[in-house]
Amino acid sequence: MSEHGLHHVTAFSGPALRNVDFYTRVLGLRLVKKTVNFDDPGTYHLYYGDETGRPGTILTFFPWEHAVPGRTGIGETQETAFRVPRSSIGYWTHRFIAQGVTHEAPAQVFGETVLPFRDPDGMALALVGTDGAEAEPAWTAGEVPAEHAIRGFHGVTLLLREAAPTAAILTGVLGFHEVGREGAQTRFRSGTDLGGSVTLRAVGDFLRGRQGAGSVHHIAFRAADDAAQAAMVRQLTEEHGLAVTEQRDRNYFRSVYFREPGGVLFEIATDVPGFAVDEPVTALGEALKLPPFLEPHRAEIEAVLPKVA
Repeated sequence: MSEHGLHHVTAFSGPALRNVDFYTRVLGLRLVKKTVNFDDPGTYHLYYGDETGRPGTILTFFPWEHAVPGRTGIGETQETAFRVPRSSIGYWTHRFIAQGVTHEAPAQVFGETVLPFRDPDGMALALVGTDGAEAEPAWTAGEVPAEHAIRGFHGVTLLLREAAPTAAILTGVLGFHEVGREGAQTRFRSGTDLGGSVTLRAVGDFLRGRQGAGSVHHIAFRAADDAAQAAMVRQLTEEHGLAVTEQRDRNYFRSVYFREPGGVLFEIATDVPGFAVDEPVTALGEALKLPPFLEPHRAEIEAVLPKVA
């Protein structure tokens, strides 16, 4: 049985080389897959996570060299947060200062210490100090010491006009339950540590978001396999009246997509087959991997992609 929670988060960024440097060197994540946007193969699709890219650790990007900045607004993911040991917040504050990373002072949110920061494209991120995270596995082959390494996702915050319609999908289909409220924010948990938190921030009438560099394209939730995914689709269509796409094969998982009532693009992705399906774990992220239907076009695809590590 799969645990409920986030599978991955996918966003837009500026130049690919800058994106790789920030997420691998500054944050210490592993580049677990270097492929292309299957719908736009002239653009990379870069996946970062832990050693094997477990569901709940995966942040992915479509990098555009001359991307226009996005604008945060309702119907979008406002913040993406990672888990670190509670004792590591001081280390990360000093590291952000040393690396010139835009950040805010640590604050208490739902009883947890949160360190908000932004990547080079202005994407809103945070580190959440979590008790027990020090005992969890983490990728530690970079500059960040093992005791302070990012453990995966804590969760996401969604900016919405109202919370109730989205909450009905989280609790009725995706395996979450409400655990607390602070002002305009309502938090939901799924019971798993990795990617087990979704916070809904209801702000009433406000500007809608605009997609661009630094904005999240979609968030994906876990399904153990095709059968579990199909059961969720039946609930979405029959009980909630939502339109869901056909299943799409993304090589490393199989996906369906839908707009939840608040306007955020949601995906349900299978845990299987995983990122080691086309290269060994020891070599993840080293070679450009293409799906079979794009392999005949490798030469022209490689010719237009910028070089990255």
